[in-house]
Amino acid sequence: MSFNPLRERGIPIEKQFRDWSELNVKPYDKMQVHPFSRCRGIVMNGIEVEAVMFSHNMARHTVDPKIKQQFALVRRAEAQQQKAVNWLIPGDESTLEVTIGYEQVAVDLTSLVAQNEPDAYLRQVYEFGLLEDFDHLYRYAKLLQMLEGKRAEQIVGSFTEIMPGRPTIFEHRDPRDEIRRPMTAPAADPQSVLNALTIMAAEQQTMNFYMTIGNRPMEPLARGLYLEIAEIEEQHVTQYESILDPSTTWLATLVLHEYNECWLYYSFMQQEPDPGVKAVYELHLNMEIEHLRIAAEMMRQIERRDPEELLPPAIENPVVFQENKEYVRQVLANQIDLTARESKLVPIKQLGGDDRYYAYQSVVNRNGVPSEAVIEAARSELGEDYRLETEGPHPVPGLVRESERDGTETAYAAAAE
Repeated sequence: MSFNPLRERGIPIEKQFRDWSELNVKPYDKMQVHPFSRCRGIVMNGIEVEAVMFSHNMARHTVDPKIKQQFALVRRAEAQQQKAVNWLIPGDESTLEVTIGYEQVAVDLTSLVAQNEPDAYLRQVYEFGLLEDFDHLYRYAKLLQMLEGKRAEQIVGSFTEIMPGRPTIFEHRDPRDEIRRPMTAPAADPQSVLNALTIMAAEQQTMNFYMTIGNRPMEPLARGLYLEIAEIEEQHVTQYESILDPSTTWLATLVLHEYNECWLYYSFMQQEPDPGVKAVYELHLNMEIEHLRIAAEMMRQIERRDPEELLPPAIENPVVFQENKEYVRQVLANQIDLTARESKLVPIKQLGGDDRYYAYQSVVNRNGVPSEAVIEAARSELGEDYRLETEGPHPVPGLVRESERDGTETAYAAAAE
């Protein structure tokens, strides 16, 4: 069934504010929560953080005080939504456990967006980032096992495999090679714009999370791993923001943000099995319908443009969290050896020895690499290479467990020698 939020009536903005007890929602039980319920909450936290920060930035570029007031009204409601969603996370869920949830989001959200991306270039951009986040999940799973004695499958369930992706050590690239070719919004499929906004916000939230909590562990190895992967998350935000059309106006971008929130709350409301959380999503959807109406009306009055020209006629493709294991394996098998050169994604074998990729690698990796050290420490302390390979051995010969290898190497492994 299609759904057009522009044709719905939401909650008037003046009636959207809630008291502290309403915002201090009951958190989920970490032992009972469905892994994808955790994922949906993490996504919407990132989406709401992006909404608040975008509104702040837009307000800083706005002269009219009445428009600033309108932004402030909507932004306050968005900020309350962010608190309600983020406060679903229980206090007894450790930072590392939350981190595993963040990386499961990165794997499965990027997978489903890539599979529903109509543009071939953008699809490969998502797949490129996917393999890097997949490797982060593997590294953090080792840390969780060593520091807390827990297996990450207790968090991700059987829905997401845990094994090496594109090794994090090789993900560090010259910053100039993180810029991708932008789409042209008027000519792009509206789904492509929504996909980009969604992944950018989710990766930005992961970047923000690691920047904030990465220095909290006592163990130097944990601090190092968060430090290293936090830098990759910044690279990913650079990549995903660069595919957006930079010529899109502030108001048009605002409309797209609000429509995107409607799309996601509508999607997640239908899937959420927890009745309390589902009620939060339904409430927020009705709020976002009003936020979209306000943004659309501002665009009509100020830019004299019809916002419907930017948007799909209706929401027909909800975002559905589901198992993506076979898809991820296909991407691993076909794209593990890719790196970036300018806006292109190319096999690492195509880079010359004097490429700036190697110059950057020689700087950041010269005194040891935490993402490699955590694997060595786990093997030494635990005596095993913990993985969750439910669909069989790793699809890349060079990344099969050492006890199962046939001597085949990836191009990345050869480049490291």
